[in-house]
Amino acid sequence: MKQLFAVFVLVSLYTNMLHAQFAKIAGKDILDADGNKIIMKGTNVGFWLLPEGYMFKFEKVNSPRLIDQMICEAVGPDNAAVFWKSFLDTYITEEDIVHIKKLGFNTVRVPFHYRVLTGEGYLGVLKTKEQGYQYLDKIVQWCSSQGLYVILDMHGAPGGQTGDNIDDSYGYPWLFKSDAAQQECIAIWTEIAARYKKEKYVLGYELLNEPLAHYFNKDSLSHLLEPLYKRMVTGIRSKDSKHIIFLGGAQWNTNFSIFSKPFDPNLSYTFHKYWCDTVQGEIQQYVNFREKYQANIWLGESGENTDAWIKSFRSLLDRNEIGWCFWPYKKPESTRGVVSFDLPANYNLLIQYAKSNRSTYEGIRENRPDAQLCMKALMQFIENSKAKNCQDNPGYIDALGLKIPETSFKTGMNTK
Repeated sequence: MKQLFAVFVLVSLYTNMLHAQFAKIAGKDILDADGNKIIMKGTNVGFWLLPEGYMFKFEKVNSPRLIDQMICEAVGPDNAAVFWKSFLDTYITEEDIVHIKKLGFNTVRVPFHYRVLTGEGYLGVLKTKEQGYQYLDKIVQWCSSQGLYVILDMHGAPGGQTGDNIDDSYGYPWLFKSDAAQQECIAIWTEIAARYKKEKYVLGYELLNEPLAHYFNKDSLSHLLEPLYKRMVTGIRSKDSKHIIFLGGAQWNTNFSIFSKPFDPNLSYTFHKYWCDTVQGEIQQYVNFREKYQANIWLGESGENTDAWIKSFRSLLDRNEIGWCFWPYKKPESTRGVVSFDLPANYNLLIQYAKSNRSTYEGIRENRPDAQLCMKALMQFIENSKAKNCQDNPGYIDALGLKIPETSFKTGMNTK
């Protein structure tokens, strides 16, 4: 009996030691491996693994598949593949991550399209799972070397969880109508968990970004969200019992009323807020949720606003001890992000083509710009976006309560 007890003690100690290597939820807080409280100060490396049209300055062409189609029309599918491979390889690099660390951030949120990890030929170039996983592997490695926490965020899920351009869907959150899509989503997260279960600086997994846009309220889908989360968590926990799992509310991550009490000891709940008044009432429902369930909450996205608004909202979050992750890290010709870069010559040809009527082949033929000039502009876009060619946005960085290091990117963007 004593021998059995001794074995039990050793197993318990070993298990606790394993868990101690990772950050974890402790009531309302996140604690690091040494038991110190973590309040996240993060940035989103959005646009990289799920491009959005507005960040390309395209008004009507807004999701990855639509952007890819337009670029294929403009320069041909072979050249489009060259562009996308270069974009994926250089838009976010280790130099960007080093800079993020120097600025004073402690967390990086990594939005990704599920097709990056499926070998379905994402953007015409990622034709195997390993080709896609190399990008997550790299950013996890880069962040780990800098002591930055990583949150892996499924920004576009099978079938579409939002029903808008940001999930590259077909205009409806078909994920909630398709058992096959749900099974694929669970399988991908289970595979991710198996791959990164030993990574200390992977803070956790954010299962769905901004599920169930408000357009679909009448369809009464919101009650399906938490049950799906539970199935996804079960899959993850079959491979990884240690990492935090982040759950976003319904209606663009704003609605927490769909949640019951936490069903796993290592859950955090994430909300998003854009363009709201920077007053306590805007976040009180999330604070109330935290107090009711003694649960951790954090702001996974906000931004795209003036420096004054950013500072006011960030200060409100800090007063409430709510961690944050502002959007985005990098964007062309804009002060509404951490860093920016210039648009190249002739890029307006692509902007105008995106605005044109391309609904018929006749429209494509009549409006297609010069392919050679467009390709040159696209490749220069990539060159300009490299870390060495970016500019810091001092007002935005100051609004986040951070400081530009002495050895830094250039400063001085004057655009909006």
